[in-house]
Amino acid sequence: MEHGLLGNNTMVQVGVIVRDIDKAAADYAEFFGIDKPQARLTDSHDKTLAEYRGSPTRARAKLAFMDFGSLQVELIEPNEQPSTWREFLDRHGEGIHHLAFVVDGMKEKVATLAGKGFALQQKGEYTGGRYAYVDTTDTLKTIIELLENDRS
Repeated sequence: MEHGLLGNNTMVQVGVIVRDIDKAAADYAEFFGIDKPQARLTDSHDKTLAEYRGSPTRARAKLAFMDFGSLQVELIEPNEQPSTWREFLDRHGEGIHHLAFVVDGMKEKVATLAGKGFALQQKGEYTGGRYAYVDTTDTLKTIIELLENDRS
């Protein structure tokens, strides 16, 4: 298990749930002395094919990204539809939601993790790849996001 259950141990992103993405982006920009990241709305369900806890969801979110060396911070403002983001905000308020890792073989990784007791929470597509949030909160105290990018 040289590289653990994911096949690598290189974290690429920290996801932070926020109530007001414009304010949060401005706060991050001022604090770190960077340009304010532009927020964008995730694609609609017809493109993302998002599922939350095994059922289709119309969940969308405003996202803003900031790069800090090899680590990216993703700000996430969820809509009101059922999602891992909305659930986190309703239960815990704002804060760190996930740690993300790029993987190869998304289906196999999700199945391996499920076999170890780490359930798939949400999955979907984005332009150029797919994502999956796996519930590792009992063990790791946070959610793990898997990102798989299409090869060109």
